[in-house]
Amino acid sequence: MSMLTPPGMGGKYRITGDKYPRMRRPRRRGRLVVGVVASVAALSLVGWGTLQLIDVFTGGGDKASAAGPKADCASKVSPSPSAPALPKPGQITVNVFNATKRSGLAKKTADELKKRGFRIGDVGNATAAYDKKVKGTGLLLGPASALKTSLPVLGTQVAAAETRTDTRKGAEVDLIIGSAFKNLNSKAAADKALTALTHPQPAATSSKKSC
Repeated sequence: MSMLTPPGMGGKYRITGDKYPRMRRPRRRGRLVVGVVASVAALSLVGWGTLQLIDVFTGGGDKASAAGPKADCASKVSPSPSAPALPKPGQITVNVFNATKRSGLAKKTADELKKRGFRIGDVGNATAAYDKKVKGTGLLLGPASALKTSLPVLGTQVAAAETRTDTRKGAEVDLIIGSAFKNLNSKAAADKALTALTHPQPAATSSKKSC
């Protein structure tokens, strides 16, 4: 068979036999991929813009900003009311009475209280109403006004002492030593208890303020 060169081919392709070269344009895949990416990006921008417009008209941004103050309001705490002002030992006059069988106990205890700053009043044996009748470490006795002032301060010096009030006039308080009494609390323990009494730790409680 003869070999022919089709016109316009410049002699680049030759036809031999009964097979002919296929004439196709080069594929443009690169342009197609770029077009798809651009379309996706455009759709994303349109979707984002739509969401922003929805937030503007529905107040979505306000909800987010409002959540901040509510969270802060829920987390606020308010300290518990402070304890009433308590007198210092030097402002308290203590009468010390011995209701036990051990002699000299009232004076010994009174001298120690004086070293710790308390003012000492009467010292001696307990009256018949209390003599040999106080079973615990001691009885702290005073007017009703001393129930939350002088008596708690004196109570830091005597472990597990009972506290009572009577109808006396004046601010003096009594320490009636009981049969279970051995010694006053150590000065270190008494000072620690006094510090805790006069400077209590604030107990934080949740605020009831509505938000």
